[in-house]
Amino acid sequence: MAFTAKDVAELRARTNAGMMDCKKALTECDGDFEKATVWLREKGIAAAAKKQSRIASEGVVASYIHMGGKIGVLVEINCETDFVAKTEAFQEIARNVAMQIAAAAPKYVNIEEVPAHEVEAEKEILRAQALNEGKPAAIVEKMIEGRVKKFYQDVCLLEQTYVKDSSKTIRQYIEEQTIVIGEKISIRRFARFVLGEGLEKRVDNLADEVAKQIKG
Repeated sequence: MAFTAKDVAELRARTNAGMMDCKKALTECDGDFEKATVWLREKGIAAAAKKQSRIASEGVVASYIHMGGKIGVLVEINCETDFVAKTEAFQEIARNVAMQIAAAAPKYVNIEEVPAHEVEAEKEILRAQALNEGKPAAIVEKMIEGRVKKFYQDVCLLEQTYVKDSSKTIRQYIEEQTIVIGEKISIRRFARFVLGEGLEKRVDNLADEVAKQIKG
């Protein structure tokens, strides 16, 4: 199947891959656009994996303020060079990740950070739920495995669905951007602040206030 320069440009716009990579993908896939997209993704993930062994000690601490100052996020994102850290492309990646944290409220960066005791406690809850639903004991453990995966998707940033593109996870987004900027990208740590979180909320009782004023 033949393809045109317009096809190459369209594939590049869809995947953010280089022009020559897009041309090669279409050549390898006989001009099939969908197969070429998959081919590029597979090659991109492999290339991103190789970059993950590199040292990334540069980067930025990005911030994001949401809901008129009621939610704030700080996140440290690393790359390999100061030059890339200062680029608009990398700054945008950092902003997008900060926005994700504000919107989806993860507790950890990755699965490895989740304490073992928290995972076990979650499994016990899920086990009890499954048994209460009347599920056969033989399949409960398999159900727990699936539900724990959902637990990780809720609490781990890299496993979450990307809020700006539900077709991918944050991990996949970072892998794609690693190919775009040509350097390893890693999310090191973050902090999420919610106004008033953990504070005892004041409850005003109008009747009591009026009574105090009368007695005063």
